[in-house]
Amino acid sequence: MKILGILFLVLCFLITLALGAQNQEVINFNYLIAQGEFKLSVILGIVFVIGFGIGWLVCGALYLKARLTARGLRKQVEKQRKELDKLRTDPLKEH
Repeated sequence: MKILGILFLVLCFLITLALGAQNQEVINFNYLIAQGEFKLSVILGIVFVIGFGIGWLVCGALYLKARLTARGLRKQVEKQRKELDKLRTDPLKEH
């Protein structure tokens, strides 16, 4: 599974390089506070890197949340398992 992720990332990088090589036009790019003239390939690369970073942060946060939840559930199961073992080994009390 890890290999597929790496292959996907390399493929995305190669597609970005191919698009960059084909788009050498200089365009006027207006952003919030100013404007500038950039090569289209530079803008494509920047947007790719920003998108990758945002995706990595979102997936990382979800992964961390899942790991913490799993750890809490494992602790709860272990606590319940100890309690169940104790109930199984203790003699039955009669009133």
